[in-house]
Amino acid sequence: MTGSMEDGLLDENSIRKASRQFHVTTNLVLSTSVAACGYFAYGFAAGYSSPAQSGIMDDLGLSIAEYSVFASIMIFGGMIGALISGKVADIFGRRTTMWLSDLFFIMGWCSITFGKRAWWLDAGRLLMGVGAGIQIYAGPIYISEVTPKNIRGGFVAAASCTLTLGFSLVYYIGNNMSWRTLALVVELPGAIPSFIQVLGVFFIPESPRWLSKIGLEKEVEASLQRLRGENADISTEAAEIKDFTETVQQHSGSTFMDLFSRKYARPLIIGVGLMALVQLGGTNAITSFASSIFRAAGCSADSASQVMAVLQLPFAVASIILTEKAGRRLLMLVTSAGTCLGCLLVALGFLFKGYHPSAELTSSMVYTGILLFSISFTVGMGGTPWIIMSEILPINIKGSAGSLTALINCFTSWIVSYAFNFLFEWNAAGTFFLFAFFCGSVVVFVAMLVPETKGRTLEEIQASMTLLR
Repeated sequence: MTGSMEDGLLDENSIRKASRQFHVTTNLVLSTSVAACGYFAYGFAAGYSSPAQSGIMDDLGLSIAEYSVFASIMIFGGMIGALISGKVADIFGRRTTMWLSDLFFIMGWCSITFGKRAWWLDAGRLLMGVGAGIQIYAGPIYISEVTPKNIRGGFVAAASCTLTLGFSLVYYIGNNMSWRTLALVVELPGAIPSFIQVLGVFFIPESPRWLSKIGLEKEVEASLQRLRGENADISTEAAEIKDFTETVQQHSGSTFMDLFSRKYARPLIIGVGLMALVQLGGTNAITSFASSIFRAAGCSADSASQVMAVLQLPFAVASIILTEKAGRRLLMLVTSAGTCLGCLLVALGFLFKGYHPSAELTSSMVYTGILLFSISFTVGMGGTPWIIMSEILPINIKGSAGSLTALINCFTSWIVSYAFNFLFEWNAAGTFFLFAFFCGSVVVFVAMLVPETKGRTLEEIQASMTLLR
């Protein structure tokens, strides 16, 4: 059989039937809520390093280089987690993968809270990083595979909001207490979501698409029925999932080297490209070192960080609505342009610091630029690439391709996080001009390569992007 996968798999009748709109059910909300708990724990971990920076450096006598290791080692751990996440998810399922990530989060918080030396802190951040690397793959993949097409984007965006919530809470309270007290205060709310997920995964259905991949046909229908409701007609959706999975497996292999075959070039380039460019835009540097950026600009780090934290919450809620209303592609274009403008404002603010006698101008421009970047990232740049990644990768390479994209995300994030303090001390304006360049590159990349995936089933999206010859 030749021709595109789209022609071979999805005839007019199946596409018309698949357009049926499913309602939100209790089991669907429960399943996605359990999956979102991992994001909440990740948000606490990611937000900790910024408010804790000055306290840790003073109390433990750390240099900029040593603290950069502490802040960036979590991302190094994320690379380890990313390497194993896809294979674990393919072999043991999405639920087991999420469960594994929680164990690393819990061990990491314990190490930071009770550690007496710098290496305990580094070990804790490393363990949390491994958990984060697993979670950022398993969470969006599971949610996208269990939700129907008409609400899929909103549900993944809602899960991302819990990350923002955890991050914002740490930012809001963190500047008013010592770093060790902060670790104790956030340990309980940071660990509770992990404990909930550890127990909750045993009460939610496995992904029907993963069940189809390993050949459990009866379990596919049982899982769909639980997710869609007892009275829902799931026959068309089940048949489409099974047919698509069988055809993909018949026409292609599933080894790591198969990723680099021509038929998977477009989804792989989009996934890897988005992850790399978004991180090179300075995302993790700004979130990890916002307090020190505000201080360098002459702003009050405490009040500026609190405003930043509070503003993120309503815009995180807005992202849930806009993901389905505006679509993934338009949201990425607008918000990446917003982050680019934000970085330009920060860069110009620091540039004028050397030439303009008024410190007020610098602080105002930097403050406005960081807030604009933070809002734009929260609305679209943060969660949308993960939605797109979870939608465009075919089921037979989703494990290895998902691991690769998560690894690229963590690797580029680690480079930026580790290098930021050195670059910022050398030339603050130049650092943010560089970030603005990469944010602007996201606009061009999305405009040229990224398709709109709103309102389409995973099978339709993947069939339109992947050719079987």
